[in-house]
Amino acid sequence: MRVKAIIHLGYFMENVRAVQKRIGSERRICIPVKADGYGHGALQIAKAGLDAGAFCLAVAGVDEGKELRDGGIKAPVLLLSQPHPEEIPSVIREFLTPLVSDCDFAQALNAEAMAAGIKLPVHLKIDTGMGRMGCRTEDAPGIAGFIANSPALEYAGTATHLAAAESAAKDDIVYTGRQIECFRKALEDIRKQGVDPGIVHAANSGAVLLHPEAWFDMVRPGILLYGYKQVNEEETAQGISNDPLNVKPVMELQTCVVFIKKVKKGESLSYGRTWTAVNDTTAAILSIGYADGLPRLASGKWQAVIRGKTYPLVGRICMDMCIADLGPETEVRRWDDAVIFGGCAQGASALAESAGTVHYEVICNVNKRVPRIYDVSSR
Repeated sequence: MRVKAIIHLGYFMENVRAVQKRIGSERRICIPVKADGYGHGALQIAKAGLDAGAFCLAVAGVDEGKELRDGGIKAPVLLLSQPHPEEIPSVIREFLTPLVSDCDFAQALNAEAMAAGIKLPVHLKIDTGMGRMGCRTEDAPGIAGFIANSPALEYAGTATHLAAAESAAKDDIVYTGRQIECFRKALEDIRKQGVDPGIVHAANSGAVLLHPEAWFDMVRPGILLYGYKQVNEEETAQGISNDPLNVKPVMELQTCVVFIKKVKKGESLSYGRTWTAVNDTTAAILSIGYADGLPRLASGKWQAVIRGKTYPLVGRICMDMCIADLGPETEVRRWDDAVIFGGCAQGASALAESAGTVHYEVICNVNKRVPRIYDVSSR
C-alpha cells in the first residue's frame, strides 16, 4: 500500500474516557464528527466514541448526518451549521437535532415536522461573542418561548460557542469569562419565562482544559478527542488540575520507500531545484505528496521516520511523491515503511507548525484516496 492512515481507535476511546474523567460522570460528551470525523472516518469514530460512553454526535451538514444514520447510528446527532431550506425535509427524515438561531427557521422546522407527524428535538444557539450563528442574548428568551410553544418541536437544549477558549492569554481568558457570564444571563432569562433550556452546552476542547465554569451539562471537545491539545493547562496560571489531561494522537500517516538512488554532490532534486546536495548522499523516494495530505508548504521543513531513524525531507513536496535524504550510508531498504506523523514520529501539530497552519487542517486534509486502516487491537 503506497500510503495509508492508521486510525488507532483504542487511543480515541482512551481520549473520550480521559475527558469524561476530567468533567465528571454527571456531564455528557458530544463528539464532533464533522469533516468525516476530522479526516479519521466519521462512522468508525462515531461507533468507537459511543462505545466509550459519549452521549451524542455533532455534524456540520445534513449529508454528514445521513451518513451516520445510514451506518446504523441511533444516538442523537446535532446539526451545528445552518441547513438550506431545501434540506429541511432531510433533517426531519434523518431525525437530526438542528441548532436554531431564529424564529423563521424554527417555524419552518415545525411545519415540516408537523407534516411528518413527529416531534423534532432542537437546540437554541445563542451568540455570546463568536459572531457567527446564534441569536443575540437579549432575543434568546423570546425565541426560546417560540420553540417551546411550537407543537412539533422539542426544546431539547441550549448552546453557545466560545471564540478564544483555547488561549491562555490574559485578554482571551477575560473574554471567555465574559462570554460564559453572558450565556448564564441568557439562560436565567429563559428560565424566568418558564422555559426549561434543556441540555446546556458551551465547552469546546479549550474550555475542557481551561474553563470548568463552561462545562455545564455537556461538552463538545473536537480536536482534543482526536489527540491534540492547543494549550497545556499545567503551563498556565489558569491551570485547573494537578493532573493534566493526557491524550494520544489517533491518526498515524504512513507511506513507503518506493525507490533509492545515489545522489552526487552538486546534483539537485525535485521541482524548482530548491535543494542541492552539498555532499554525496543517498535519496529515498517516498510515495506521498500534497495530494495525499502532506502540505507542500512543509517542503524542506519536515522529516520522515524510517527504521526508527529520522530523515529530513528535501526539495519540494510533489503531488504524489517526496524525497528523504538518507545520508551517504544507510540501512534503509526499498519498500520500508516511512512514518510522516503520529506513531513513532512527531504529531500533526508539529507538521502544522512547520507549514504555517493548524493541526485541524493537516488531519482533515488527508485525502480520501488515502485508505483508513482501523486498528481495533486496543478497543
